[in-house]
Amino acid sequence: MKENQKTFADFGIDQAIVDALNDQDIVHPFPIQELTVPIALDGRDIIGQAKTGTGKTLGFGVPLLEAIVEHTEDEFENLAKPGAPQALVVLPTRELCKQVGEDLREAAKYLPTRITDIYGGVDFEPQLKALREGVEVVVGTPGRLLDLSNRRALDLSHVKVVVLDEADEMLDLGFLPDVEKLMRRVSPDRQTMLFSATIPGPVVTLARRFMVKPTHIRAADPTNTSATVDNVKQFAYRTHAMNKVEVLSRLLQAEGRGRTIVFVRTKRNAANLEQELAGRGFSVGSLHGDLGQGARERSMRRLREGVIDVLVATDVAARGLDVDDVTHVVNYQVPEDDKVYLHRIGRTARAGASGTAVTFVEWDEVPRWGLISNALDLDLADPEETYHTSDHLFEELGIDKNVTGRVGKPKKNARQDEAPRSGQRSGQKSGQKQNQRSRNRRGRSRRRVQKYKENPGQKGSGSKDS
Repeated sequence: MKENQKTFADFGIDQAIVDALNDQDIVHPFPIQELTVPIALDGRDIIGQAKTGTGKTLGFGVPLLEAIVEHTEDEFENLAKPGAPQALVVLPTRELCKQVGEDLREAAKYLPTRITDIYGGVDFEPQLKALREGVEVVVGTPGRLLDLSNRRALDLSHVKVVVLDEADEMLDLGFLPDVEKLMRRVSPDRQTMLFSATIPGPVVTLARRFMVKPTHIRAADPTNTSATVDNVKQFAYRTHAMNKVEVLSRLLQAEGRGRTIVFVRTKRNAANLEQELAGRGFSVGSLHGDLGQGARERSMRRLREGVIDVLVATDVAARGLDVDDVTHVVNYQVPEDDKVYLHRIGRTARAGASGTAVTFVEWDEVPRWGLISNALDLDLADPEETYHTSDHLFEELGIDKNVTGRVGKPKKNARQDEAPRSGQRSGQKSGQKQNQRSRNRRGRSRRRVQKYKENPGQKGSGSKDS
């Protein structure tokens, strides 16, 4: 590290947040964070455009936590409605919602901030209970948020900071109408931060409608025209349907392979491939639409805890999912288009790490793969015919030529090893106004720092739905 490189402490944020980040070995901000945090701390609207895996969560999370009036502060009782949400983060998927909620709780662990995840597929009651008891930050998906708002269980009228994350994905999933309804229900005197890998026309329209003179931030190097993450080595092999699992079994024994996500196109493909790999001795789980929320969460927990190191997934897992130390992404089947491809391979090489992306291309997939390769300038439009015995496969991916298609005795897959429990609930875990917000925020920050210094060991009460 350069001695003069900026740290999070240099932003003048609460020492409690700095210490929480230090506990995670997060000292120096990534480019998107360095660009975003100072502007957001001033209360200005932001459009943040960055590749996936570049650290957007802390880019909006730190300023968001700074904006909160804690329920332990004297000013809390002076709020128009104490206990009503003050900040709202909207995300396209349940998995991403849980992930961002956990990241915010980690950053706020020395603060009393109450953070609640709101998403579908789980029981209403824990979410309703958390809202009744009072929360400062709500992290949720559009459908469930709108549902609770329509039931008058979620009051958004006092929200002063709104974050729309992965906006292009919300567009693709058809959530923008719900997002617009939510935006009409929050305070008009709010700060809005929108983050997206791409800025398609409907997202631009959304920004124009609900944002005030937003600052457009691009974290990418303007001289770099590559659409993909630079640290991802990309390979494509023309394979045959009957031989693909043999090729994959060798790939999963490559030198240095860590956590690996294998993408397929259908739920049936995911279930079948999981079973096949488990039968060959690999520690494997799956993530797809036929699984309930509890089973999804178990698969992700097993992957993060190292119980499994291979996850077979449909594209539900590509929507912003962030898992540390994913070294390899395998497109077992060619994705629909270049956009889906980018989301898939974005699961590796996150936050400055390196990774490998491998795509298997069957004969009938060659035309679609050619379009993807040409759109992204990959120079992989004509992949080499490849079998599990091909020398170039072993050489390019660092595979020992003595390996076989099996690594041990058949293993139980996730569903066999950990059956869902009946009734189980899933854990949930413009100028003057902006300047005034900024001054008020800095004043609260100083007071919170003083309280923290007086009792630094007190952990926050960031809540999880249980």
